[in-house]
Amino acid sequence: MARDKKYYTLYKTLKGKILSGEYKPDQKLPSKRTMADMTSNSVITVQGAYDLLSDEGYIYSKERSGYYVAEFDPLYIKEADNVRALPLLNEENDLPSGDFEYSVWFKTLRKVISDKGEKLFVKSPAKGCAVLRNAISEYLYRYRGMYAEPERIIIGSGAEQLYDTVVRLFGRDKIYAIEDPSYAQIETVYEGMGVTVEKLKMGSDGIESDALISSRANVLHVTPFHSYPSGVTASAKKRHEYLAFANKNGGYIVEDDFDSEFFVPGNPIESLYSLDSGNRVLYMNTFSKSLSPSMRMGYMVLPRDLLGKYDEKMSMYSCTVPVIDQYVLAEFIKSGNFERHLNRMRRKMKEIK
Repeated sequence: MARDKKYYTLYKTLKGKILSGEYKPDQKLPSKRTMADMTSNSVITVQGAYDLLSDEGYIYSKERSGYYVAEFDPLYIKEADNVRALPLLNEENDLPSGDFEYSVWFKTLRKVISDKGEKLFVKSPAKGCAVLRNAISEYLYRYRGMYAEPERIIIGSGAEQLYDTVVRLFGRDKIYAIEDPSYAQIETVYEGMGVTVEKLKMGSDGIESDALISSRANVLHVTPFHSYPSGVTASAKKRHEYLAFANKNGGYIVEDDFDSEFFVPGNPIESLYSLDSGNRVLYMNTFSKSLSPSMRMGYMVLPRDLLGKYDEKMSMYSCTVPVIDQYVLAEFIKSGNFERHLNRMRRKMKEIK
């Protein structure tokens, strides 16, 4: 590293003398041999220091004459004595949750690095790497009975980024309805994107029917499995009500299925996506709760008739999840480690209850 070398130390010393005015503008510097003798350095070290000073514009060279101090506007010269140490931040001391078996994840990481090698340095497609989209598709079919072809799965860096994608897909001129109360970040992201947000009052089994009927929304964003902070799970009747609303109004539903993996009695109740026969539901979920908040990875399943629209509006953007993270998560799912982790967590939740 340059900062550990002798020439960098000499460069700092000479730079200080130039900035302090000890070396005046247009003053000729000692020759490399003379400077080497003066500072007990080699000629090569002096050449390295002079080259760096020259590259940064502190000195300039004249052919067959030597190096001279460049002229500076005094307004921009800081005295070397006034340079302060950078106020670095303290590193976080928080320990991660003990619920996740990090050793298994790191073992998976080592395997992926060993097996995939150069593939990890190939740019990800806009929708995400095929290996992860395939793994998620198979997992959804096994665990939720959801038929979601990999081509309709979009990978993103967490829920907020997927909410952003929803707005880019449908546009800012649409009305987006959300539950009231709802997870605050949903409203924050939508309003931050400059769209009209309509809040629909929650009842004991989901959004109240009167509020839904009177809504002018084009996009209905719901968390039917476990709404936060109310804790309400939408009944089967209410889910069909949501679908009827979308079909009647020619709108779409964003089914935010956060937390569904921890349905303790067994497999969670049927998703809106599975009940939908009109291609009106965009299903999304993340791994922030099921694995770790630090793993900013999520996915969204698009209705088939929105694929063309997505390609038209979003194909120019790069996937926001690093390729290596996608491969590791794909291997973690394919190996069965993800479902074993979920089963272990459900058993622990049952014991607590």
